[in-house]
Amino acid sequence: MKHKLLNLALILTSLLGYLEWGEDQHQFLFQTEGLILSKLFTSPKEVIHPFVLIPLFGQLILLITLFQKNPSKWLTYLGMFSLAVLLGFMLFIGLLGFNAKIILSTLPFVTTCVLFSVLKPLRKIEL
Repeated sequence: MKHKLLNLALILTSLLGYLEWGEDQHQFLFQTEGLILSKLFTSPKEVIHPFVLIPLFGQLILLITLFQKNPSKWLTYLGMFSLAVLLGFMLFIGLLGFNAKIILSTLPFVTTCVLFSVLKPLRKIEL
């Protein structure tokens, strides 16, 4: 049960990421994801990009683990690392630009990843 709660926490905290660009342009990732999912079915060419598809794939994998009786640790790590591609890049951008909003928005995900790694060490993964 603890494993599923951490997977759910990974999904939810990934949606809290905050993006800012240009003047007066900002969105949370859950808002952006809603736009991406709607465009995925209407105009898929607009959303085909690695920084869009890899994290979306990661969320889908983590969602699948929520419905498994014994969640696969490999799938969890794959989903976590897929999401970390985007959120790690956002954290890097926030640090470069000294943007506290972006940095603080990524910390829940980073904290959850660290918690998951401490509670479920990689070396104990069974095939």
